[in-house]
Amino acid sequence: MNTAAATSTAELTLHPIGHVIASDESQTYLVVIDEPYRAALRGLDQFSHVTIVWWATECDTPEARNHLVTDLPYAPGVEVGVFACRSEYRPNPIAFTTMPVFEVDVDAGTVVLPWIDAFDGTPVLDLKPYIPVADRIRDVSMPEWLSDWPLWMEDAGAYFAEHSTDFGD
Repeated sequence: MNTAAATSTAELTLHPIGHVIASDESQTYLVVIDEPYRAALRGLDQFSHVTIVWWATECDTPEARNHLVTDLPYAPGVEVGVFACRSEYRPNPIAFTTMPVFEVDVDAGTVVLPWIDAFDGTPVLDLKPYIPVADRIRDVSMPEWLSDWPLWMEDAGAYFAEHSTDFGD
């Protein structure tokens, strides 16, 4: 049975499990999990990294959802479809960020992060532990417009400090 046709038109319901606290001023970056979901944090402190799945509420407009092709701010002159980049403008503004886990407090429902690229108050949809065998690929290919970017997150800070990019700040 082909269920693709039936599910492609189905309406989905998402329920946030928490929200982001992000303050550059106080350098506070947390994921706060709502009380009913806090038990799900058990064991997350045993992982070095977590992937946070969040809803880009700032881009949840009909115009943004219909924005299917975009100019890349970090690759002048390159225009691609939103499925070929990490643009926040997309049919469903689902975003994700993988970050080191500094601390997990199950009772308080908090995950302390070094930083996050989501706005303060952003709804969090899910957390997933970073597991190398599932999340890391050795042999990858990248388009020419990303060929000079580092392959590892740990190298990204130094790279972006030396290379000018316009992420729309």
